[in-house]
Amino acid sequence: MQCDFDIFYERKNTCCIKWDCTREVFNEDDVLPMWIADMDFRAPLEVKEAIDKRNKHGIYGYTESMPASYCEAVIDWLNKRHKWSIRKEWLCSTPGVVSALGFSVMAFTKPGGKVIIQTPVYSPFYDVIENNGRQIIENPLVLQNGRYTMDFADLESKMKSGANMMILCSPHNPVGRVWSREELSRLGELCLENNVLLVSDEIHSDITYGNYRHIPAASISEGIAQNTITCIAASKTFNIAGLSTSTVIIPDDDIRKVFTSKLHGVGIHGCNIFGIIATEAAYRYGEKWLEQLLDYLAGNLKYIIDYFKMYIPEIKVIKPEGSYLVWLDCRSLGLSSDEISDLMVHKARIGLNNGASFGTEGEGFLRMNFACPRSVLKEGMKRIRNALSFVR
Repeated sequence: MQCDFDIFYERKNTCCIKWDCTREVFNEDDVLPMWIADMDFRAPLEVKEAIDKRNKHGIYGYTESMPASYCEAVIDWLNKRHKWSIRKEWLCSTPGVVSALGFSVMAFTKPGGKVIIQTPVYSPFYDVIENNGRQIIENPLVLQNGRYTMDFADLESKMKSGANMMILCSPHNPVGRVWSREELSRLGELCLENNVLLVSDEIHSDITYGNYRHIPAASISEGIAQNTITCIAASKTFNIAGLSTSTVIIPDDDIRKVFTSKLHGVGIHGCNIFGIIATEAAYRYGEKWLEQLLDYLAGNLKYIIDYFKMYIPEIKVIKPEGSYLVWLDCRSLGLSSDEISDLMVHKARIGLNNGASFGTEGEGFLRMNFACPRSVLKEGMKRIRNALSFVR
């Protein structure tokens, strides 16, 4: 079945954060929202049909958190898409990847403990560390020739300073890197050498472009697998984030016991029944839909790159290798991050993520979500071009 991603679906007044909360986020109602990582596309038809079928039953009682069929779908998906063979007993379920990161911080670090992150990075990484009374240790990524790389010398130094956990973003949000096997291997070995537990957020793993392929960090070696907590979800891939369901993969028995004990300690024993149903259906039947989505997103990305090059050369596009988020380097405008955001909101009437929210290394940048119909993307690009006339 051919999917038409050009169709615009009205999302206002559907309790949609992206479209209904612009007043709270941008202090404006009339802005085009292209910020939060939420696609403006309907999930695969098979997902809707599976939910409809279960809904007809009419009883929504306590739900088995990891039914055998769900586990089988997750295992098959990871094996087929990412060449990673895992076992059912390694799986745990949580209401989301961010909550899984928070549970990991609480379970495996002590108050005041040090947790490494690679900045600029997804802002909830800061929250799950600071809000639990731990210290953030930054290992800034290095931007060279339009591409970010890891600073391994600095990373090793930070690990030796007493950190005992690192949260990896793979693929990286917001800079769009899909880490290579060599990079992941070196990082994983450093974690082992320095007794640093690796927690890998791989929620964007299914969205990659061209020859770039996501490699699960835990698939690199047996040793790295036994020292890694991997967090995945179908939410970004199939646009079902509102169903609050994610999967945590922990090969080491002792680590998994501590993690599940922490879940039970805060009262997490089950999942959203429709999240379980939707995730299983997406992994079983959504691959053709995903392949069409990736083609469409690649077309959107090409449009963005060509448009900025032709009409807005002052803003440099950091081309993403993965995710549907593009990182825009606006530093040549000579404006502060707040001034750039103000320009976009009040002149362009478009809502983008302020780069500073991803850390100090994000100053002067913007993050834009391009998972939308081409017509919406074109309107957004036109608005940015028009806004630049105020500073040229």
